[in-house]
Amino acid sequence: MSLLKIEEPQINSEDNNNDNDLPILGIDLGTTNSLVGIVINNETRFFRDLQGRELHKSVIAFDEKGNIKAIGNDAFENKYPHKIFSIKRLMGKGLDDISISREKYDFEFDRRLGNKDELEIEIANRKFRPTEISSYILKYLKSLAIKGLGLNEDLKIKAVITVPAYFDENAKTATKNAAEIAGIEVVRLVNEPTAAALAYGLENSREGIYAVYDLGGGTFDISILKMQKGVFQVLGVSGNNELGGDDFDEIIINEIFSKKTIESFHLNHSRNILKKIAQKIKEDLSIKQNVFLEEYLDNNLKNIELTKNIFSQIDFENLISSKINETIKITQNLLNDLDLEIGKDKNNVCGLILVGGSSKIPLIRKELNKIFDKTKIYTNLNPDCVVAQGAVMQAFNLGGGNRNILLDVIPLSLGIEMIGGIVDKIIYRNTTIPIIKSKEFTTYADNQTGIKFHIVQGEREFAKDCRSLAQFEIKNIQPLRAGMIKFLVTFKIDADGLLTVSAIDKNSNQKKEIVVKPSFGLDEAQIKNILIDSLKNAKEDIGERITAQNISEAQQNINFLKRDLLEFNDLIANSEREEILLNIAKLERAILSKDNSEISLMIQNLENASQNFILQKMNKSLEKYVNKNIDNI
Repeated sequence: MSLLKIEEPQINSEDNNNDNDLPILGIDLGTTNSLVGIVINNETRFFRDLQGRELHKSVIAFDEKGNIKAIGNDAFENKYPHKIFSIKRLMGKGLDDISISREKYDFEFDRRLGNKDELEIEIANRKFRPTEISSYILKYLKSLAIKGLGLNEDLKIKAVITVPAYFDENAKTATKNAAEIAGIEVVRLVNEPTAAALAYGLENSREGIYAVYDLGGGTFDISILKMQKGVFQVLGVSGNNELGGDDFDEIIINEIFSKKTIESFHLNHSRNILKKIAQKIKEDLSIKQNVFLEEYLDNNLKNIELTKNIFSQIDFENLISSKINETIKITQNLLNDLDLEIGKDKNNVCGLILVGGSSKIPLIRKELNKIFDKTKIYTNLNPDCVVAQGAVMQAFNLGGGNRNILLDVIPLSLGIEMIGGIVDKIIYRNTTIPIIKSKEFTTYADNQTGIKFHIVQGEREFAKDCRSLAQFEIKNIQPLRAGMIKFLVTFKIDADGLLTVSAIDKNSNQKKEIVVKPSFGLDEAQIKNILIDSLKNAKEDIGERITAQNISEAQQNINFLKRDLLEFNDLIANSEREEILLNIAKLERAILSKDNSEISLMIQNLENASQNFILQKMNKSLEKYVNKNIDNI
């Protein structure tokens, strides 16, 4: 018996197609990375991709014909002919609104459009608008949430989406349109600095003025918020939407790789390989004084030409200092424009929130400390996720707070009765629902043709002391030796607490399923009494469970040995057979006494007495495989 699989919480899609019952998603549609999440049991949970990653690259990859091949981390990490990065910079903009740079935008623009028209991007002779590209990213994020929640893919789901504070109406409208195309209803657009403040719960802090320094992959923003009576007002915002961590990556690439290497990777549409290396170096130099560059090259990249062997934190900071200084200058100018004086009683800034992965760079924190002096700096949340966390919290609040369908937990554990009457708990009490868990079981005796599944609810160790919920059987299974038939048992609880238990015979794929309501008929007082009862009897129950498990193991050993003594009669001397039978008899008497220590001792004695016989039996069984090809076996 082994634990097979634990999946993300899922909801029964047939029972949850009512839009009013669906959770509201929180989405951070970022320039470099995007996240999507919900609140579960008062905690933020972000939906992951198949590799378990919460951060999803805001990247789309195309083939040579302009067909979409991948979105997210897969698009970023793998080699494709065409890729679109940082589309957020272009939302709601016309051709005259941007500075066109080959380094910034690895694609062409349709220059025939006027500034009043939304940009069109040309990929392999196909044209896409930024709104359309963003809709693909949003649709991908929606699909992760839909899969995690077990919902119908065609459902239109609601979401709170973050936008930069500097976004004008055109950019906000473009974001809403992208969501509509993706099948997402925008409940609210939330300014990113406000979302960051919400993530830290500043709406519950003392009233005052807060600064949000946001240095992400593609953009820099500094926002000043005034919090009064739990409401945030944006007093001012400034920044540079073409300055961010991506620029630091380019600086590293140009510093450590030869010009020939850079041009070669650019021509082969694999520049992102160098970008990944640069990002890792940048991250490491936030915590290390020096890095050895060859350590970042795998076996396929050993021939890459490096301009140096060691790259130091000081070297890195010297190279990016002008760009860091630009962010500091923008910050100071905004404070001056708003007549804010740090450290003064009047118009004092209460706190500074750091947002964006690049805000981890030590030089940035050092320079900000010079400006904000004794101001509290909020850094304990992951700066890559803090805006998304705020969006999720806002979505939770708009969805009714504690009425969110994902807050429920199961009041008592659920499990299956095993041999000896003990309970194998599958889902433990206080597990957040919806949930799916599966476990593999096998037959206990030889030639079993059926197996009964008894589902129970409670905290005691034996089924007789728990609440019986349901029973069902799988019949006509193939009569094989014990342990040869495998059953996959799955417990699935939807958001309404409805339990579905299924069992599949993995040999024949025969399946049985039953639906029960595990909390039916139990009020809070009854549940409390059950828990108190389990605590009172815990010590005695555990002792009895251990005894029952020992008895089960002992009985199985006896059955196997008696069978093998008949089947392999020619492999054992009479004296050895008599010794084994004597120890079997002693173990049977110990089982009747239910003395756990005696049973354990007799199990060990029987194993010692039968050790040689078991070895002979194994050798005999393996003889038929001698000189045979493993494929034939």
